Parts: sequence; structure tokens; C-alpha cells
Amino acid sequence: MFYLVGSIILTSYLVLSFKLAERLRLNAFQVIVFNYITCVITGSLFNGYFPINNTAIQANWFPWAAVMGVFFISLFTVVAATTRHANVAVASVAYKLSLVIPFIFSIYLYDEKATLLKIVGIAVALLAVVLTCWPSQGTAQTGNKKNYLLFILPFVLFIGSGILDTMIKYVEQEFLNDSNKNDYLITAFTSAALIGTILLLIQIYNGKQTFTWKAVLLGISIGIPNYFSIWCLVQVLKAYPKDSSMIIPINNMGIVLFSTLVAWITFKEKLSLINWIGVILSLGAIALIAYG
Repeated sequence: MFYLVGSIILTSYLVLSFKLAERLRLNAFQVIVFNYITCVITGSLFNGYFPINNTAIQANWFPWAAVMGVFFISLFTVVAATTRHANVAVASVAYKLSLVIPFIFSIYLYDEKATLLKIVGIAVALLAVVLTCWPSQGTAQTGNKKNYLLFILPFVLFIGSGILDTMIKYVEQEFLNDSNKNDYLITAFTSAALIGTILLLIQIYNGKQTFTWKAVLLGISIGIPNYFSIWCLVQVLKAYPKDSSMIIPINNMGIVLFSTLVAWITFKEKLSLINWIGVILSLGAIALIAYG
């Protein structure tokens, strides 16, 4: 239970941190890059070694880790943009309801049972994403571009996160074991850090960004919890190996609720009645999928 609570709090903190970056007027991408550099350092220190060597490069999981790194940095960038243009609740719901996609693939790839409750849960989840992202009356007056972003960013986050979760499940089933799971995770973080660093250096060279130490500090403050949020979730799944179909939805449900409430209290984020209905439906959808 301790690790489950830790995963919920730490993951919620990641989403909320992008709201803080916006308030501090920091470039989100710069913060994201230093976050992944911190993840690599934290993981290597925690595990006692840096895993990338000739043996790892030749491993069958290595290309998947490299691709996963691309998804990591891309989706974190979309999370930051969604938090900036919409709010924390929208980002959390779109991010965490993506469990619908790996569930569908699990039915196809691993012949998992699709009960009526789970099918209803999927339908409710899709409706919840739409309602949570629905522009409020005040937001709707800000222009077509704003409305377009309010829908397209959560949709991209929903699809991209679902594909990432599907990829993680597939690789874990086919290639990973207790001896190489940490190596795979740190390699994926390294891929994200390298890609981000190269892009950031190009932007700084072209004068599109200015380096700031505040971004480094916030990146570090995000990177350490980022690594341990995944580590905590892994510990929960190890402790309850037969209950993963229940643990993951409960984890996601907690993240949606906790991050939304904290953003509502701390950042005074305003949600319309339709948005609140979407948040409540998202919790119901996750419960249906978990217990169906």
C-alpha cells in the first residue's frame, strides 16, 4: 500500500510541476530535458551502475528502449502543453485513461476476457475524455486556435500514452525479466535525455531558447520523483503480480483525483460542471475496467 500511495503522489507531482513551470515562466522543454538527465543519473546511482554497454546494445529489448525514449520526451512535452493550454485535470484524465488502449490490445494479443462491465468502462472512458476537455464558456471565447488546442492536445496525449503503455506491456511480456527491467528503464530514459539534449542545444544555438538555472533546478526536482514514481509502481506490481489489472486502474484513478483536487486548491483551476462530470465519469470508467 505504501508504494501505491507513493506512485500516486509522485506521478501527480509530475503533472502539477508543469503548472509551476508555467507560473515561473520557464520553458517547459528545457525543464523536461533536465528532468530526463536527472532520471538517468538517479537510476544509475540507485542501481549502482550505468547499464548501457556492448551487451545491452545487442540485446533484443534495446531498440524498444530507444523508441520508448522518443515517446517519453514527446509525451512529456504534450503533457506540459496540455497543462498550459487547458488545465491539470484535462492532462491527468487524458494521460491516465489511456489504459483503455493497452486493454484493447491485450484482448487481441493475449486473449484476455472482455466482460460487459469492461466494455461499458471503455465507452464511459471515451465520453469522460470528451467532457473533461470540453471548453468552458469563458474559454470558448478565446478563439478557434485555443479551442482546437483544447481538443487536439488531450487527444494526442490519450493516443500516445496508450501506445506507450501497450509497448511497455508487450516488451515486458516478450523480452524482460527481473535482471534486465532496470537496465531497460534507464536505457529508455537515456534515449529521451540524448534526444532532448540535442534538440535543446540546437534551439539554444539558434537563439530560440536561453539557458536558465531555474529550469535545471526544476528539472532535477521533477526527475528524481519521475524515476521513483515508476519504481514504486513496479514494486506494487511485484508485490501483487496477480492483481495488475486492478492495481493499475486504482493507481490511475488516484492520480486523476489527487492531481485534480490539488490543482483546484493550490492553483485555483476552474472546472465547469461538464468538466467535473467528465472527471467523475473517468473515475467510474477506471473502476469498471478494474473490477469488470
